[in-house]
Amino acid sequence: MRATATGAWPGEHPLEAARAVIGELGAEHVPFAPELPARGPGADPTGRTAALLVEMPVDLQPVGWRLVDHPGRDARRAASMRTADLDALAEAADGYSGPLKLQVLGPWSLAASVWLPRGERAVVDEGAARDLLGSLVEGLLQHTADVQRLVPGAQLLVQVDEPSLSAVLEGRVPTASGWGRLRAVDAQRARDALRELTGALRAAGVRTALRSAAPAAGDAPSSSSSSTEVWPLLRTAGADALVIAAPPSRPLGTALWEQLAEALEAGQELHLGVLDVPAVAGGAPLPEVSALLAAVRTPWDRIGLPASQLAQVVVTTSTGLAALSPAAAAAALRRLAATADALDEVLAEA
Repeated sequence: MRATATGAWPGEHPLEAARAVIGELGAEHVPFAPELPARGPGADPTGRTAALLVEMPVDLQPVGWRLVDHPGRDARRAASMRTADLDALAEAADGYSGPLKLQVLGPWSLAASVWLPRGERAVVDEGAARDLLGSLVEGLLQHTADVQRLVPGAQLLVQVDEPSLSAVLEGRVPTASGWGRLRAVDAQRARDALRELTGALRAAGVRTALRSAAPAAGDAPSSSSSSTEVWPLLRTAGADALVIAAPPSRPLGTALWEQLAEALEAGQELHLGVLDVPAVAGGAPLPEVSALLAAVRTPWDRIGLPASQLAQVVVTTSTGLAALSPAAAAAALRRLAATADALDEVLAEA
């Protein structure tokens, strides 16, 4: 069994962060390239991902990141931070051989957060959304090639974050005025775009994991619930793994667990976000290994999944760790690693 986290990390120093993550997790688990949102504009998910785009420059304006003719100051800053992050990762991972996870905003959440040169969000324009996808795929291929060159022993996994996917599918993305909503994107079109991205990375020897927000707890989601379209769509979008928050305070319903079981049956990995980061950031103690173990085993046994399929589980955080102190974030990784070891014992007894 292995442990990881979703990506965000406290602080502003990339070398310290990379050393901490690789030091705590190592090749036995899934260390990741830390994201440092505390550095400000350009370190946010949209800015970091926009820095990867090829021939689609952006500028940070009052409304948000907008497509422009020439890169703005904040876009150049984002590109500079990417270079610093790569240098730090190369130094911290010198001689490393094993799994290494990168994170990027997915094409639909990117299109929902980037604005057209004179108008609405890019997701409203099918041609612009298509151009964004192509540019992102090209940029990601270059980015992963850069990481592979700097860390030759890395077995790369790209986590594609789609926090806005349910809003895109359900027509809930607000217009520029805030009074209206942009039209929904067809689920098949959304799936095809994600399959293009995952397929391109697979052809380059890079594995992928798709992450989106979990629906509210409950066993019978309504017709408008994100679970009705998002998770079946993600499950069939060509990824090697799915990433979902599942802390004990917000248990997943049986209907969603059954969908996740289908993914396991198909051979996909499941990254379960059992460590509730907002609760810890709010003052709650770090959960004991026994509680984190139960967060996996209780629904597992309820659904009737075989213990042997626990080998496909990676335990992770419900959200990024940026809201914690560096020491608390490191402690969270150690606790998840201990939970993975405990699950190994369960697997050995199966």
